[in-house]
Amino acid sequence: MKYPEPESSFLEFKREIPKNDQVIKTIIGFCNRYGGKIIIGVDDDRTIVGISDDAIEGLMESLDRTIYEATAPPILPLVYTRTMGDKTVLYIEVSKGMNKPYYRCSEGLENGVYIRLGRHTLRANADLSEELKWQSRGITFDALPVYQANIETDLDKKKIQDFFQKRKGRPKVKITQELLEAYEIHVREHGKVYPTTAGILLFGTNPQQFFSEGMVICTHYTGIDGREALATKDCTGTLFEQYQEVTAFILSRLYRSFSIKGFKRQEILEVPEIALREALLNMLVHRNYHIKSPSKISIYDNRIEFFSPGDFPGPLDAHNLLEGMSFLRNPAVCRAFREAHLIEKLGTGLIALFNSYVQMDLPRPQIIEGTSFVKCVLPRNTPETIRLQPKKNLSDALKSVYDLFGVVDEITVSRVMEALDLPRSTAGRRLATLVQGKLIIKKGSGRAARYMRAPPVAYQ
Repeated sequence: MKYPEPESSFLEFKREIPKNDQVIKTIIGFCNRYGGKIIIGVDDDRTIVGISDDAIEGLMESLDRTIYEATAPPILPLVYTRTMGDKTVLYIEVSKGMNKPYYRCSEGLENGVYIRLGRHTLRANADLSEELKWQSRGITFDALPVYQANIETDLDKKKIQDFFQKRKGRPKVKITQELLEAYEIHVREHGKVYPTTAGILLFGTNPQQFFSEGMVICTHYTGIDGREALATKDCTGTLFEQYQEVTAFILSRLYRSFSIKGFKRQEILEVPEIALREALLNMLVHRNYHIKSPSKISIYDNRIEFFSPGDFPGPLDAHNLLEGMSFLRNPAVCRAFREAHLIEKLGTGLIALFNSYVQMDLPRPQIIEGTSFVKCVLPRNTPETIRLQPKKNLSDALKSVYDLFGVVDEITVSRVMEALDLPRSTAGRRLATLVQGKLIIKKGSGRAARYMRAPPVAYQ
């Protein structure tokens, strides 16, 4: 019998009670995040092996006290048993802690804080421990003051004014100190007013002066392994400016196909534009700006990778991303993007991303949670990625014909004869070879036949 759910950020299996204190670390990790369960008597492959009645009796008597004495602030988990089939398993259930950070007493606050990231329990560094303190007080990093900044010189008043004037569906308002504090662009502390993290990131004159890694590095590589870069760009400035710069860079590096419907020519991007937009918005809005590392976008022949510092915001993991839940790491940043109409409806972005790939009949994107990073991988869909790069598999004679489709949408045998100075039989034979290789398609027959570049086929 198999347990119905896989391991995740909120669930860990143990075949038997560990001999070391890993269970204590896992409990602390759950408590410092969003709670979770340890199930003893389930193997790593989800097979329910159960534990003996004698073992259960001993654990029920000792676990509560052991966990209480080993943790600070003390953690009091819920320990209970459950029968599954003819087996009995033991649950250790931990709630989300309200007094973070929790730590292991024997290691102290400096070294004993653990957090749950994906299916792993890891020791928290100083930055993460600090973030846990903010969470326990209901504070978000984007609302914290930037003490070194000055509201007169480090915030661009014109950018702020343009934002409030151009909000769609909102009345124009007078920009007052109260309004800026309500939008968490300013914060007042001990009688002095400071720009917030959100204020600097959204409307700063030079955001990288205070958040040097708060930028996106875009790189286009040859091949699929990232050994040689074709182009790279550091996208800096405010988050709105980064959104525009990154979008322009990505679109300039991707392939577009063309089709004629009626009298109109339509362009079709190899990757759904809605998927690009949602992946980029998630990177900018939900990344952890407290981590001193830039966001990165890497374009390969067969995929585009969006690398964002930090873990998933809130109790999200790779298993529940498409359930429409929304948790905000940077609510002030999110509000600004929403009122700028870059975000339409919270909780629907990733659903739209995946649906757009289904509609174009493309391979499924991947969302990967690593140690202090989240990566979104969008498969590319371009003729150049068929069998890695199809033109590398073509003879020079066939390449010369295929290259003609880079300047025209449709081609005829006569056009090939004229462009390459070929007899009709040779031109027809080369076109037929490309059709057979599924790089182009043929419409019509005889001298009226026309040839078009085949719709993109995704790299496998």
